Amino acid sequence: MKLINRLLGRSEPTVEKPRPATLRQHIRRGPRAEYDGATVGRRAAGWRRTKLDANSELSPAVQMALRAIARDLDRNNPWATAGANKIAEHMVGTGITFQVYRNGKLDDVLNALARRHFDRTECDATGRCDLYGLQLKAARSIVVSGGVLLRRRWRRRSDRLPLPMQLQLLEPDYIDMSRHGPMQATAGVGGGFHVHGIQFSPIGRREGYWLYNAHPGSARPTDISSTFVAAKDVAHIFRADRPEQEHGASWFAPVILRLKDFGDYEDAQLTRQKIASAFAGFVSGDIDGEIPGVGRDAGGNNTDPEQQGFEQLDYVESGTVQYLRPGEEITFPSPPGVDGYMDYSKVSQRAIAAGLGVPYEMLTGDLSEVSFISGRLGRLTFKRAVDTWQWLMFIPQFCAAIERWFIEAAEMEGHDVTGVSMRWTPPKHEMLDPASEVPANRDAVRSGQKTPSQVIRENGDDPDTFFAEMAADLKTLDDLGIVLDSDPRRVTQVGNAVQIPNADQRNPA
Repeated sequence: MKLINRLLGRSEPTVEKPRPATLRQHIRRGPRAEYDGATVGRRAAGWRRTKLDANSELSPAVQMALRAIARDLDRNNPWATAGANKIAEHMVGTGITFQVYRNGKLDDVLNALARRHFDRTECDATGRCDLYGLQLKAARSIVVSGGVLLRRRWRRRSDRLPLPMQLQLLEPDYIDMSRHGPMQATAGVGGGFHVHGIQFSPIGRREGYWLYNAHPGSARPTDISSTFVAAKDVAHIFRADRPEQEHGASWFAPVILRLKDFGDYEDAQLTRQKIASAFAGFVSGDIDGEIPGVGRDAGGNNTDPEQQGFEQLDYVESGTVQYLRPGEEITFPSPPGVDGYMDYSKVSQRAIAAGLGVPYEMLTGDLSEVSFISGRLGRLTFKRAVDTWQWLMFIPQFCAAIERWFIEAAEMEGHDVTGVSMRWTPPKHEMLDPASEVPANRDAVRSGQKTPSQVIRENGDDPDTFFAEMAADLKTLDDLGIVLDSDPRRVTQVGNAVQIPNADQRNPA
């Protein structure tokens, strides 16, 4: 028909093509989207759906609000304080220790130099903490404030420090987040950009930070201007939950409302218990406006001879017997109950523990419903989370900066730093059942599934230091002629003496 119409010169009727529907129109036309989570309706009316990136969501106003609320909870809410303490204690504990190596072997000279500087308070710009104390404060600030800044401060030789630099720990409030947006091009070269106080090059490389000269909330009169500090002198430590995220959020963010509501609930329950414990009674009679059974004259004096000298009962003591006049009646109110407190408390505390990533038993100290198997499972799960925080966040960001700064400072002091590196050893996790875990480690080493060095690192010790100390102890025992049943060179596992073959037996013909 189309060919015939064209031959006869007839025009074909035009049909308007339907326009493609937008996503929102498509969702509104149908009863539901292909994914339930994308459905638009009354059930999803309260959801905040945005296309913002992590830095737009963590705007300066949001960051300041989260920090202020989290710090208030940390000061006044025991569950928030316990959560921050437990995470910091397990992430850092008594300290993530180090050893200085050169080409895979322990360097005694540089290791001793690092020990003299970092194991004492000289490494701290305030002179109060050693490296491990700074680690603990940094870990706690990461949890509460969402991040922490570690700044390198160069010092003069006249300060007589083992290394000419110190470490200054700063809260993330020092970042001048008003500096945001593109930078102007200079000499025809495209400028970089700022992301809430962090300066980047045109290709997105972090160049430095704009830091206030003092804490913006300081009580002392200070200069509120900001100064640019190169990125090589600053370590910004935070947990990045999304790609391209440049600032960290408080770890309390998912549970802030629960912590606040649970605190208000406890206050309300305390008020109810105070009311319930107030034992009160009401005496009623048949004379309005008068004490029941007591008559008064115009001057307000008691006219009932039987009530002369009668003491009115206004409190109840143990063993009290009170006689009432005819027509008097005493009633007691029904105080409010306090049922359901424990059930609601456990539900709220479990939600808070889940939001912080801490086991419920560890957060609350409630071990009433914990068996050995459940406690062990919870500790193993938490151990995996702690290992993740240590090896994927704290060591690469905090400890790696310490390593880089130490090598640069040692080179300035004239030391050869070729092939020098630092190995970090987190604190050990306490064994739940040493009677079974120690033999398991021994069997794993004997069967080749683990190396002795791996087991030693799991116990929080450095293998080189451990073996050096063991060799010194064994030499001392040999010199004194002492044989212990724990010495595998002398005694077998079952207690028999070890037969050391002679030269002919070791080298048979």
